[in-house]
Amino acid sequence: MQQQDIRTLELQLLELRSEHRDLDEIIHEMIESNHPDQLKIKRLKKRKLRLKDSIIRLESLLIPDIDA
Repeated sequence: MQQQDIRTLELQLLELRSEHRDLDEIIHEMIESNHPDQLKIKRLKKRKLRLKDSIIRLESLLIPDIDA
């Protein structure tokens, strides 16, 4: 993998992690509110899980292959 490709993946990873953290905060605030919107919370949690899957996929691409 070329250095530019690695840098692009690293930037994508940073963006995904940031969005994941933001969603976590939003979900927490919604849960703590007086009238939480359960449907919206459920949708945000699903989005957060998809982000986590994407983060894991990108992290695995950035781990160098080690010959056994």
